Amino acid sequence: MSSLLRKRSTSKNKLLIRPYRLEMGTALPVRKNRNLYEFWQKKITAKIREDLDKSGSNLLINLASVEYFKAIDQKKLKAQIVSPEFREAKDGTYKIISIFAKKARGMMTRFILQNGINTEEQLRAFESDGYCFKSRLSERGKPVFTRG
Repeated sequence: MSSLLRKRSTSKNKLLIRPYRLEMGTALPVRKNRNLYEFWQKKITAKIREDLDKSGSNLLINLASVEYFKAIDQKKLKAQIVSPEFREAKDGTYKIISIFAKKARGMMTRFILQNGINTEEQLRAFESDGYCFKSRLSERGKPVFTRG
């Protein structure tokens, strides 16, 4: 739990904001599965594969967080996976700042839907909120977008 969720009161350490969701990384045995990843992996992978088959495309643009994307069995999915990365200029280099990356993934989702994007190359045209494609930091399957 984030240290930001805890605040000291004069009497004792008190939790002011209670956790409201179950994180995928939580070690929670479910039926015969050791954790939530094992519980969900087959179902999520099968559904995505089914959706890819229906779409006639084998391209999956991954805009999930690293934590949630771990729930997919990439080998069994047998798809071309493209995972854009969003970085911020900081201290002379580019770094991923999770809160900004989350917002950027949402902006890219909108861009994909509004523009009918269906290839990795078309993603490079994404420019929003100061982000732009950086070819020198990118590689196939992992386009990098920076700002600042």
